[in-house]
Amino acid sequence: MVEIALGTALAAIGAGVAVGFAGLGSGLGQGIAAAGSVGAVAEDPDMFARGIIFSALPETQAIYGFLIAILLLVFSGLLGGGKPLDVTAGLVAVGAGAAIGFAGLGSGMGQGITSASSVGAVVEDPDMFARGIIFSALSETQAIYGFLIAILLMVFGGILGG
Repeated sequence: MVEIALGTALAAIGAGVAVGFAGLGSGLGQGIAAAGSVGAVAEDPDMFARGIIFSALPETQAIYGFLIAILLLVFSGLLGGGKPLDVTAGLVAVGAGAAIGFAGLGSGMGQGITSASSVGAVVEDPDMFARGIIFSALSETQAIYGFLIAILLMVFGGILGG
């Protein structure tokens, strides 16, 4: 068995929370948006490309979680040559993972709901496309807040650049 410092093990948990919950929100959001898009394409086959765009919007939350998870794994010594983390830094890593994980969960689900509604609006009025994208993008801000807080925690918690 490989010996892993407790702080580094906590960083692994943080990485799992980051990608797991953000991916869950993204997957649920994409499913909701794609369900609306399938109905729209059944009514109007020309809606396929626009439906794909709305269905892809909630993917970003998973990307944010993935990026934070990779940073945690690299700078905790689990991937690459980073130094093992102490317990305090490991707890910060859990907080960083939770920040993007939970923000991505809510944001991805909200973006999926808004995207599904936007697809329905575009079927009724094609001029609603740009406004639908704007409404759908509003939910993204919560994921961006979580991503930024995760980065700040890692920087000021001594994980990145420390």
